[in-house]
Amino acid sequence: MAEKQPVMVFIEQDDGRPVDVSLELLCKGRELADQLGVELGAMLLGDGVGQAAETLYGYGCDVVHLAEHPELKLYRTLPYARVVCEIIRKSNPQIVLYGATHVGRDLAPRIASELKAGLTADCTDLQTGDYVATDGGKEYKDLLYQIRPAFGGNIIATIVCPEHRPQMATVREGVMKISEPDPSRKGKIVPAEVAFNDNELVLEILHRDRKEKSVNLKAASVIVSGGAGVGSAENFQLVYQLAHTLGGVVGASRSAVDSGFVGKDHQVGQTGTTVRPKLYIACGISGAVQRANSGL
Repeated sequence: MAEKQPVMVFIEQDDGRPVDVSLELLCKGRELADQLGVELGAMLLGDGVGQAAETLYGYGCDVVHLAEHPELKLYRTLPYARVVCEIIRKSNPQIVLYGATHVGRDLAPRIASELKAGLTADCTDLQTGDYVATDGGKEYKDLLYQIRPAFGGNIIATIVCPEHRPQMATVREGVMKISEPDPSRKGKIVPAEVAFNDNELVLEILHRDRKEKSVNLKAASVIVSGGAGVGSAENFQLVYQLAHTLGGVVGASRSAVDSGFVGKDHQVGQTGTTVRPKLYIACGISGAVQRANSGL
């Protein structure tokens, strides 16, 4: 199994703790790796993150490519891109997955450009399967189906990259489920070589401010959302009242946010936050595809 091209997940970490979307991708990556009969690898970069590497095995990881260096403590594009490219070149994965976060959306395109690989952004599902080319009928086996909304969310597109490797995708937060970790699973750590030139260290982070979100839609079990059909910011108070009565959180469509009825922190859907509530009430909202792609 180790001789075949593995599936690889880039692990984004915050103060040494893997973020949720990376754990989601490990669980999905395990599923894909099992279908392909290959190992699941992870790339973890940071400073003093060795302990976090050990926790990744429980989510299905076989091999952790660990890069530790003071210059990797906080994310910066050039140092991270240098290390990730080197890991990919040495491990030769057939699939590489990134979270569609600020970090993933910055890093993945640079890796794709450097490696001359394809990249599909903001996927909402990943599957494997075969593909027959329309120009000649050549058949490709075991490709990654990269599934995402297209044309403003009016259709769902399935994208394949038959010729170039690795196949790469960024995946939206919250669309994959995190399985319960298996503490009995074991794996191995492969130290990654870390070396930088002066041009890759031109940017220095002097200070970092954290802004806590005022609305936690991802963790909400009850969401009441309003759309353009609500009519006005004044009418939107009815949405707030219902959410308060039910002990829920207020959500909104993009059109409601664009109309100024409510702040962007409340936006749910393919252009907002992906959610998984137990109860979702939509008031004055159109757009079935967009609602479905919000994780519901």
